[in-house]
Amino acid sequence: MPRPKQSRVEQVDVEEDEAGRRFAIPGAQALSKGLSLLTLIAEAPHPLPFSELGRYSGLPKSTLHRILQTLIDFRLVRFDELSQTYRLGVRLFEMAHKVWSEFDLRSAAEPELLRLRELAHETTRLGVLEGQDVLIIDQRDHVQAMRMANGVGSRLSVGATAIGKALMAYRPPEELQRYLDGTSLKPLTPNSILNPREMQREFDLIKARGYAVSIEESSMGVSGVAAPILDHRGEAIGAVSIAGPSFRLPPDRLHSLGRDVIEAARRVSGNVGETFMSISTSVTPSHAADRDVRVAVPHSAFLGEGPHWIKATQSLVWVDILGPSVNVSNLATGDTRTTPLGELVGVVVPRRRGGFVAATQSGFRALDLQTGEMAPLASPADTYGRRFNDGKCDAAGRMWAGTLALTASPGQGALYRLDTNGELHEIEAGFHICNGMAWSPDSSRYYLADSGARRIYAYDYDLASGRISNKRVLIEFPQDEGIPDGLAMDAEGHLWCAMWDGWAIKRISPDGRVVQTIDLPVPRPTNCAFGGENGRTLHVTTARIRLSAMQLAAAPLSGSILAFEVDVAGAPVGEYGG
Repeated sequence: MPRPKQSRVEQVDVEEDEAGRRFAIPGAQALSKGLSLLTLIAEAPHPLPFSELGRYSGLPKSTLHRILQTLIDFRLVRFDELSQTYRLGVRLFEMAHKVWSEFDLRSAAEPELLRLRELAHETTRLGVLEGQDVLIIDQRDHVQAMRMANGVGSRLSVGATAIGKALMAYRPPEELQRYLDGTSLKPLTPNSILNPREMQREFDLIKARGYAVSIEESSMGVSGVAAPILDHRGEAIGAVSIAGPSFRLPPDRLHSLGRDVIEAARRVSGNVGETFMSISTSVTPSHAADRDVRVAVPHSAFLGEGPHWIKATQSLVWVDILGPSVNVSNLATGDTRTTPLGELVGVVVPRRRGGFVAATQSGFRALDLQTGEMAPLASPADTYGRRFNDGKCDAAGRMWAGTLALTASPGQGALYRLDTNGELHEIEAGFHICNGMAWSPDSSRYYLADSGARRIYAYDYDLASGRISNKRVLIEFPQDEGIPDGLAMDAEGHLWCAMWDGWAIKRISPDGRVVQTIDLPVPRPTNCAFGGENGRTLHVTTARIRLSAMQLAAAPLSGSILAFEVDVAGAPVGEYGG
């Protein structure tokens, strides 16, 4: 994990008297040191022991001890006896509740509603949940926009509007379940969602995307996009939306505005809510794209992922996690066949005996690509609020896949192994975003990317038993290089890593050095897989989710499959043997 920032306090606060003489403010320096220490504890990536607090703060041991004891006395800090580390105290949470109880949502949201109105040239709204309805508490109509009939004080359907779905998706689980169990979903238009299970999937998709869309679900001819305003617990206290006529807000524009409503909602709450989901990226890359990079499959995937090369048909199987769908692209003909799925899907791999296996939101599923029908194979005991992400099979036919929280909150990811006999094992927990994986050509090493930690880990691997051991950090990337995402292994034992928000693919040596960088024309490459006739074509999946209209204009190939030739072939990739 990255080290905490140094928090040394050198400056002494002073005041001047009427004669202009400067003097120190009694206690101000101690207060400044205490607040700096509190900030250090809050921003550290993990709880710190006394020795590390001393090193990072630069305070003498005696001073550090006195300040810590004072903070503990005021319940601003607590000492964990088991781990011998210091953590934030409960008094801070009590203060946070007080802040939110006095929070003026309408005043805080007003400038963002005005900004969104001028950005989209459409009506913007602020809504809150009241019973089973959405109450509109502020609305800003654009002079050129269609004036919305439902203004301030009106009530809208929770399940048929973008603003309502954004609010409900982020309510506590028990409240959400009560809504699904006790509400009769009404058909306001032919597009309204009427099945509670479909509505649950819609809520999960909203949490994975970070925003909600409604395409003529409450009124024909009217569509919208919305994002929740989250409090310090990650629960929705309101939502902001853009709504207007469908001919001016087609699906592509709604999704491109998704990032803008997320950003507006975060600003309203002062960025205290769920901010783990990435919405910012450089509009332009630091280098021009490599001239050898080409478009292999023109597409507009939300979150393309999980590429797997099928040599027999010269095709690439890949998923759009947020489609959700599975795609088979024939690189010889240029055709892509898309199979929609009923739940979020992280990866699909071929099965040795025929067919495919998908790692979906709810677990491992046998998949018929012709019909889209899935049959359960194995599932973790608890998948609520999580989904499977990337995965691959080892040389023995075991399937490995990792999870993350739908909201991308840290510490919720886990790594699983599905054996060929159908038994499922949780191998390791506590990851932020369990992501790309690969094995060395001789299967003696296993590699795993945790995107949230910006790290790629290396493990020793025992192919006979499927056990991993001796975990260590292979490489950790600085923030300005992007986030490690999907991985592919070449025949020389080097990793190829897609750098989310990094506009690049990086080749990494077995000892953790970046030895080559391929610059791309898109900011969000997600994964890569070797293929082609000689196995030396690297295919790259990409994403356009949460990119603004300006960013998509700068990177119009986002969501397509890119490809380029390399000097070394890829290592073999396994299929599921069960």
